[in-house]
This record gives sequence, structure tokens and C-alpha cells, in this order.
Amino acid sequence: MLTVIINAFHVMRNILPTNNNLFSKIFLKIYDFPEQLKQIPYHSPKQRLQIAIEQLGNHTMETSVAIISDLEQIAHNHPQYHWIIMDILTSFIRKNAAYTPQKQVISNPGAKVRGDIQAALTVIARRDVNKDPDNEQLDLSHTDIRGANLNKANLEQMNLYQANLAGANLAEANLEGAILSAANLERANLYSANLKGAILSACNLQRANLQKANLHRASLYLANLHGVILNDAILDGANFREAKFSE
Repeated sequence: MLTVIINAFHVMRNILPTNNNLFSKIFLKIYDFPEQLKQIPYHSPKQRLQIAIEQLGNHTMETSVAIISDLEQIAHNHPQYHWIIMDILTSFIRKNAAYTPQKQVISNPGAKVRGDIQAALTVIARRDVNKDPDNEQLDLSHTDIRGANLNKANLEQMNLYQANLAGANLAEANLEGAILSAANLERANLYSANLKGAILSACNLQRANLQKANLHRASLYLANLHGVILNDAILDGANFREAKFSE
């Protein structure tokens, strides 16, 4: 709801003359935002970024989603802050969706990501990768993002070491060169995903859907492939040494 409100505010602000703040004052007064957040639209991108860093995760989930939406807008309109914002969002996810020990995963296999975590993941997944600096890598290692919707996400070269992605939707996602060592992808949907050159060593892929996935030169050393679906997958050059196809 707050994301819609924030977006509506920006649309109306662009329609009104730049010196007309009457609508802005009335609009923001209606909603119970923290006082500092009410002033965000009046600030420079740098100030908005600083406020977001201070406030993200410190209020309600809806407020966090609104802040994440504002961060995406800053990243889109001000390329100099693009990578800083992506790093802020990955840090937010690591802090608020920390890895869950396997015994807890078994007792609650259908857990879903929180709304603000999903919002942050969505922004990362659809970012303009051409603005990513060379030789840098986004870090989502040791995170619990079970059931996340990452359909067609661009996660190329992402560090997902020991991430819990059980039941996640990664259909048509780009995971080329991604680090997925010791990750949990049980029952994940990787239909037509690009895993070219990805590192999946000791990864749990039990009952995962890898139909039509590209595993060219991927490393699946010691991976658990019990019940995995590999129909029409591209497997040339893939390393299946000591992979487990049955329990």
C-alpha cells in the first residue's frame, strides 16, 4: 500500500509546478509516516539515500517496502548511487533473512520470505546490470530466502554460497557464473535457468526442476541430485563427479 502511495506522490509532484508544495504537505500529512520519512521528497538524492540507510528495517514492513521503492528510483535516476544501493539492499537481506539451520528448515519447509525481503530481492533482480562496476559481486551468501520469487531474475556472478533457496521460483533466471556451493535448492523451480559455469558443489538439488536449464560447464561436484528433473537440460562440460543421484 505504501509503495503505491509513494509512487502516486511522485507522479503528482511531477505534474504540479515545482514551486507548489501545497499538495505535498497535505498528501504527506494524511499518512502516518515517521517524521523524517515525510521529508524525503524534499531532499536531494544524497540526503534521501542517507535517510534510507538510517531508516531501512527500523519501522514497519510497509514502511521498509516504501523505502526500498524510493531506493530503486534513486538508483534508476542517479547512476552514481546504483551500486551503493544494491549493496545496501544485499546487506539488508543478509541482516534480516539470515541462514536457518537445516533442522529448522525440515520442521518448516514451506516458509516464505517477508514482504520487504522480497521487495529488496526484486529490485536487485531487475537492476540495470550495465551499471554494475567491473570485478564486483553482490553477496547474498548465508541467507534464508526460501520460496522467493526470482522469476527471470538477473543473478549473474552472484554469491549465493550456503543460501537457502528451497522452493524458490528461479525459472528463466540468469545464474551464469553464480556461486551456489552448499546452497539449498530443494524443490526449487529452475526451469530454463541459465547456470552456465555456475558453481553448485555440494548443493542440495533434491527434486529441483532443471528442465531445459543450461548447465554448460557447471560444477555439480558432490551435489545431491536425488529426484532432480533434467529433461532437455544442456549438460555438456558439466562436472558431475561424485554427485548423488539416489539416496
